[in-house]
Amino acid sequence: MSATGDKGDAQSVNQSEVGSMAAVDLDVAEGLGLGSDQVPHDINGFSILSLGFNICNSWVGMASSLAIGITQGGTVTVLYGAILTTIVYLATAATLAELSAVYPTAGGQYHFTSLLAPARFSKGLSYACGVIAAFSWVSLSAAVAILNAQWIIAVAVIWNPGYLPHTWHYFLIYQMLSFVLLLSNIFVVKRAPWMHDIGFYLTLTSFFVILVTCVSRSDPKQSNEFVWTTWINATGWPDGICFLTGLVNPAFMYAGLDAALHLAEECTRPERTVPKAVMSSVVIGFVTAFSFAVAMLYSLSDFDAVLATATGMPIVEIFLQATRSKAATTAFAIMSLCIGFFCLNAIQQTSSRLTWALARDNAFSFSHVISRIHPTLHVPVWALLANYVVIFCCGCIYMASTTAFNALVGIGIILQQASFAFPAALLLYNHRSTKFLPTTAPFRLPTLIGWTANILVVISSIFWTIFFHFPVTLPVKSSNMSVINWFIHAGKHYRGPRIEFGAA
Repeated sequence: MSATGDKGDAQSVNQSEVGSMAAVDLDVAEGLGLGSDQVPHDINGFSILSLGFNICNSWVGMASSLAIGITQGGTVTVLYGAILTTIVYLATAATLAELSAVYPTAGGQYHFTSLLAPARFSKGLSYACGVIAAFSWVSLSAAVAILNAQWIIAVAVIWNPGYLPHTWHYFLIYQMLSFVLLLSNIFVVKRAPWMHDIGFYLTLTSFFVILVTCVSRSDPKQSNEFVWTTWINATGWPDGICFLTGLVNPAFMYAGLDAALHLAEECTRPERTVPKAVMSSVVIGFVTAFSFAVAMLYSLSDFDAVLATATGMPIVEIFLQATRSKAATTAFAIMSLCIGFFCLNAIQQTSSRLTWALARDNAFSFSHVISRIHPTLHVPVWALLANYVVIFCCGCIYMASTTAFNALVGIGIILQQASFAFPAALLLYNHRSTKFLPTTAPFRLPTLIGWTANILVVISSIFWTIFFHFPVTLPVKSSNMSVINWFIHAGKHYRGPRIEFGAA
């Protein structure tokens, strides 16, 4: 068989090597010509787990959408929806873990698609998957940046009730945070990979402090009936559709689930560490997010006040009601803001690696520039800058129309799951053949569980697209840009990795 890399160079790989790919650190990536030797392999197993969890930060994601989620199905959607979406994302994580155990490359799902697809469809499908994945990460970057701005404004409102925030206040904070963390990614991250470890410890410490304080201080507590059985439908949709559309809020807990995949080529023993990181992110995420949601629901005393809060962050009002202390609420908001810094820092790092991988495969008009790794900083500086420009433009959209901006960031979850559906569907197409998933891989699902997981990923992608209030205008424009890029450049020059299997 032959392997084709980003420059179209064919390399000879023995059939026996395919079955043992997962047993060697980065032999897969190097054998496919992916240039993994351009970056140092300095991220250990705990750091990649920390980075992945810092991005998902499921309990903070739950905090950000808790009040909105209650209006879209009540506590029933918040709690039972969290269980349902966790099942979906466990299946998704297992699918990604299986593939990353065999093909640990920065391209992640779009490289999996390129390798699994029939030769005549490989180029188009992998390009589409890559562009969708890249846009989902831009959407996530914008969402977290604006959330951090909202935390800062919320603290100001707590102590200055007469302060009326304007759109340009959020805009300036959004742009400042994005720029500062861009500098962090260029000059600091590679010199201090332990930053992600600090973020992980801060996240868990803050979780326990906030949860214990709110539960112990709140009085009176909400009833069991309110917490576990309240149904609220303020959407205008029938109840069934309300529940399905409301799942977007618990699904936000797992935004950025594929983070570890895109840093595989910088990890030590990625065939083992990346699958563990992906699976652990879901497990730790569910335990923390579900516990946090239950605690906050028992702690709030006036739900109408939560929805009408002047801070712009309903969870801040819940903190205030539970603790009855501005100081404690401010401390909790600052903790959440610091977590947001670590989250946005990790997002910029991860999304730049995906952009770098696409450029390495010649997906863009300026790929020869974007694919460069700085010789002394050891980071893809131009990929970081390219992503920053797009994120900056998203901030400008916020200034022009918050509705358009919300639509932009809202499609991130839909596009993320769609990008996972590509390789999952192709695994099903190939009948989960051991040719692609060798039995010697460090992570391999039992046959029945594997089929179930792959099917669930595909079905959930369809449901997410239909029911998550998919906006029309912005995705159409983004899609048009991708199609234009395909005809101008990628259709002729883009080359995803391939393994052509011949006779053994």
